Parts: sequence; C-alpha cells; structure tokens
Amino acid sequence: MKNIKKLTAIALYFLCLSPWAAQKTQWTPDGNAYYSFTKKGVEIVDILHPGKDQLLLSSNELIPAGSSEALQVQSFQVSPDDKSLLLFANTKKVWRDNTRGDYWIFDKNTKKLTQLGKGLPASSLMFAKYSPDGKKVAYVSKHNLYIEDLAGNQQTKITTDGTDGMINGTFDWVYEEEFGTQDGFRWSPDGSKIAYWKLDARGTKNFLMINNTDSLYSFTVPVEYPKVGENPSGCSIWFYDLASKSSKKADIAGDEMQNYIPRMEWVLDSKSVILQQLNRKQNQSKIIVADANSGSSKTIHTETDAAWIDIKSRWNDNDPKGWDWIDNGKEFLWLSEKDGWRHIYKIDMSGKETLITKDAYDVIKPEFFDVKNNQIYFLASPNNATQKYLYKVSMKGGKAQKVTPESYTGSNTYTISPNGKIAIFTNTSVNSLSVGSVVSLPEHKELVAASRSEKADPAKSKAEFFQITTQDGITLDGWVVKPKNFDPNKKYPIVFTVYGEPAMQTVTDDFYTGWNWLYAGDMVEDGYLYVSLENRGTPSPRGREWRKSVYRKIGQMNIRDQAMGAKALFAKWPYIDTSRVAVWGWSGGGSSTLNLLGQYPDIYQTGIAIAPVTNQLFYDNIYQERYMGLPQENREDFVKGSPLAYAKNLKGNLLLVHGTGDDNVHYQNTEVYINELVKYNKQFQLMSYPNRTHAINEGEGTSLHLITMFTRYLREHCPPGAR
Repeated sequence: MKNIKKLTAIALYFLCLSPWAAQKTQWTPDGNAYYSFTKKGVEIVDILHPGKDQLLLSSNELIPAGSSEALQVQSFQVSPDDKSLLLFANTKKVWRDNTRGDYWIFDKNTKKLTQLGKGLPASSLMFAKYSPDGKKVAYVSKHNLYIEDLAGNQQTKITTDGTDGMINGTFDWVYEEEFGTQDGFRWSPDGSKIAYWKLDARGTKNFLMINNTDSLYSFTVPVEYPKVGENPSGCSIWFYDLASKSSKKADIAGDEMQNYIPRMEWVLDSKSVILQQLNRKQNQSKIIVADANSGSSKTIHTETDAAWIDIKSRWNDNDPKGWDWIDNGKEFLWLSEKDGWRHIYKIDMSGKETLITKDAYDVIKPEFFDVKNNQIYFLASPNNATQKYLYKVSMKGGKAQKVTPESYTGSNTYTISPNGKIAIFTNTSVNSLSVGSVVSLPEHKELVAASRSEKADPAKSKAEFFQITTQDGITLDGWVVKPKNFDPNKKYPIVFTVYGEPAMQTVTDDFYTGWNWLYAGDMVEDGYLYVSLENRGTPSPRGREWRKSVYRKIGQMNIRDQAMGAKALFAKWPYIDTSRVAVWGWSGGGSSTLNLLGQYPDIYQTGIAIAPVTNQLFYDNIYQERYMGLPQENREDFVKGSPLAYAKNLKGNLLLVHGTGDDNVHYQNTEVYINELVKYNKQFQLMSYPNRTHAINEGEGTSLHLITMFTRYLREHCPPGAR
C-alpha cells in the first residue's frame, strides 16, 4: 500500500517512545564519549569528534574458547580497578526488556573470557554487578541471589528459597510494569553487605493465557498478575552480611501486603539503607531509613495526597533507581506536587525539607543534578503545555533560568553527559526535526552539528495547535491536521485520536504530531480532519489539579472532557461533517474509544478500539488502584468508568482489535465486552491476533495487516473527502 514503509517507520518511532523500549546511553568515564555495540564489537563513539570512533573490543575478542561465534553484547561494566569488563550477552526478554542472559568477565591483560554462573541454566543470570573492590560479582538466577568470587569463580548462594512465588533480588510482573523496578539488590558502598528486595508472590494468582497455535495441543501461559482489589505481593528488605554469611530482615512498620517499596538505596556511609514506602492506595509516601546491622528503622519524612503520589520512575524514563544525594550524603533531592506544582525539594536526614524550584510551573522532568557545580537542569514549559525546554536552577534555590535558546521552539530533549558540560540535543516541532547535535552547557553553544535534520514539507498540511473551551468551562489543548486544499465552505469527516489516561499525553509539539501511523495512505490527501484533544487527567504540565482531578473518575471525567470538546469544535468549526465522526485509540485509548461510543453514541458514529481495558476491575492493582482507589471502598466508580457498563448503548460502527497473548491488558477484556454486545444484539467487527502481545507487532505480516485493516475500516465506515 502507498506509504507503507514510511508508516511502519513511524510506528516504530512511536513504539520507541515507550519507556520499556528506551536504552540508556552508556557513557565513558570522562563523559566525552559513549559506547556502541555493533558487529565490529564494542566501539567508543567520540561525540565531540565525529568519525574518530575507537574499537574497545573487537568481535574477535568476544569469541569464547571453543566457540566460533562472538558474544552478542548488550551492555557492560568496567571493573573498579579498570582491569576487566563485565559483559552482558545472549540476552532474553523478561516481560518488557532483555534483562536475562549470560555474563562474562573479559580480562583486559590476558584477553581471556570467563563465563560466570557455571552450572546455572543458560541465559538465566540477571543484574550482575561488581562489588566496590571489583573482586566479586553478585547476580540473580532463578529468583535467588549469588555472589561469585572472581579469583576462583566460587559461587555463594545468598538466598535458597527462590521460586516463582518467592522472588529475591528482582520483581514480579506488576512491580516491573507499574513501578519500573527490575534490578532488586544493591551492594553497600564499602562492599561488606548486600541489601535486596524479597517479594512473596505465593498468594498472587496466575492469569492463564492460552496458546492454540504453536503446538498440536494447546497450552497455557501463566502470568503472575494481581488484579484490582487483589492483594499485592508481600514486600520486604533484607541485608546479607558477607563476613558472617548471614541475612537479616529490615524491621519496617506496616503490613507487607498493604504497602509497596518502589525505591531503596544505600546511605553513603554503608550503615543503613534509605527507602520509599507507599501505602496500598499510593496516597501516602514515607521515607524510611533502616539500619543494616540491627534491622531497626525510622521514618524521617511523610507526605500525603488526596489523590495519589507519583514516584521517580514517572519522570525518569520508567527507572526508579538511584538516590539523588547532595552535600556528601547529608541531604538528597526530591520531587513533590504538594504545593500545586511539581517542584524540586531538598530533604536532610532529619526530614527537614527546603523548596528549590519556586516558580509557578511544573518541573516536567529533572535532566541532570550537577552536584559539583551546585546546579539542577530540568525540563519545563511555563507558557505552553505542549512543549518543553531546558532550565537550570541553583541547588540553593532561586529563580530558574531558561537554557534552551528562544530559537528552538517545540519539544527539546537532552542526554546530558556525566561531566555536566555537554549534551546530545534534539529539537522537534511540527515545523522541523533536528537530532543528535552536541551542545555545551550551560551556554548551549553547538559543538557538533545535528546528525539528522528535516524540515516539514511546506506543500503539505501539518498539525495546527488550538485551544477549545467546553460548556463545563474547561479549556483543552488540541491539534488538528486539515485536508489538502481545505475549503471551509465544505463539510469534512473528522477523526479523533485519543488516549485520555494518566500514562500519556497526546497533544505535544513534535515533528510527528498529526501523523496517523496506522493509516496506510495520507489522511490529508484523502480529506480527513485529524484531531486530538488533551483532557484532564493526562500528564500535561498544567499543575497538580489538572492531572489529579481525574482521581476516581477515569472513564467519566476524561470521557466527558473529550465529548464536550468535540461538541465545542462542532459549534466552532462549521466545516465538520457531524454525520462522519470517528475515534480511535490503543490500550487506555481503546478504553476511551469504547467509553465515548457507549456514553456519547450521538456524537461518534465509528470507533476503532485496540487492546482496550473494558472492565477496570480486570486491570492490575498498582495502576488502577493508584488512580481509582480500592474497589472494596468505591467499587461503583470502577463500574461507572468501565466501557462494559455502556456497551448496550452502542449505535455506530465498531472495530475491536486485540492480541490473545496480551499479558498487560488481557484478551479477557475483549471477550467479556463481546458477550455484552451479543446480549444486546449490537453488531460489530472483531480482529483477534493469536498470541500477539499488547504491542501487536509479533509475527510475519502483523503490522502490515493491522495497518491495512485499520485503513479499510475507517474509509468504509467514515468515508473521506469533502462534501
């Protein structure tokens, strides 16, 4: 089909926006280069001198004795004494990321490769890391923790109770999915102890997916999945002492099954750990310090919120690791929305807090804490919630200063070097895209030109931004792409793309804004108005109230905002053909699509819902309870917010799409929704993709098939073109 290769590339671009797909830049110690893993081996890419890359390890050096093939290295660590490298290779996927594989030590002097974990199952090691003195490596295998002495490769098994239900040093499905936690153990700075998470998931039920296609007889695929209202895994913190070879449990107040511990790191003196504990409803956060010798703990800081409290992974690319120490460990940096904006604070070890960012706008994302120069770099956009710019502020507080030059409008992203002096910079807007330039900080002087630059085609329509105020007095941001040769005196079909939940913002100033990557053609050429509206409850930088007003109202408030926004557009734009109105979305957007069709059937005639949650009681407890509360207390909110309650109202055309192997939003959601449609004799079309996950991109031809089907259905049921 026309433009199919281009559309597939765009699809991959959007999939790469997923936090699980992001691969962090692995910098060299001086911060002037990064490592790249290629067919040549491991290369050092000098960002200040393009084309002068160096080969750190050749592919020939990555061939183990007795093998003819080089290791496929995904990442590595340099030993503290710089004498060896710890290589992670032959990796396998665990849920979202390749976090399981083989680890090898490469001796830089002898050029010898030695595999760790001999005797353990192949590709079963996870999160291996050197001890601070570089003489040992700790890792996880089959839910147990091990320490291996590098001098003789002798293994010590720290935990012995590891099973699918008793998890040491890593996490269950829902902790990884919703908190971003994966690596579940930490060496103390002095190397004398290891602190680790232990999750008791024995009470968590398996959700059974069924595979009907990969063998003569079908088989089930179990996923430990705590649904809404079900108890989470019990979570505790333990200390292993290398000298005494003994373990001790941290004495942390609170029921282990009614509290979460999404963050834990060592205090710099190696005497204790510091952790964040969230209660089950995630509206109370405690910062707790636990003594590594006695196990005793004390709470040094408590915060509550009428809705929920976000954690570090929400603004750190889904990674909660690290504790942001300043003043030699006497204080640390923290983010909170307690004053109405997401602001940065510093907190000392007695719990005293000091506000750093005092301006009346949100910190979108901290980018770099430059402790040496006492500066904080962060992204913000005080005047336009669709954009983002780099700012800096002193750790002592004061007024923040904009670092991004005024000429770079749109959305700006930075990968800042550990030395804090340079950054890989990307500027994107509906007008242009510039990727990979290198700039100095804080001057923002370009040191190396962009590796890729592209301008929007002036002959083609591009997204235009607008604001619309609904009859409820709510002003929504939006964008629209208008048809080619647009004539305001004619009537055009309108297609809304929607997400609508706290996990994602859709109205952003980006080069790909307005590109429908599921449409195999050109919506502009075909004559569609393509629109997205940003409802309350999405992570738009418009303050705490904007984001959290949706608490216990997902499926109601956000849906009304979308519908009233559409009605406001109908009144303002006479060129909309209100008899040709379509909406589509994926995941939370699929849920929103079904809710819009069911709650406002007189507005939307056509919907395409992909991988939707149709019953909020079917989703995982951490996500849904965070935003909706506990069903034991307010079950009616879950019911009223679910598309299932409104299936009987369907009037228009519906294409329902789901992968039967979706471990995130289970195919169960689609099946119960089908039952409800059948009950009320509501006709619809269904496409089930066997064994495909939430991404629906596995298997030969899948992406092309989905794009082709989406396009044909939209053209048939919401015909394009002016009338």
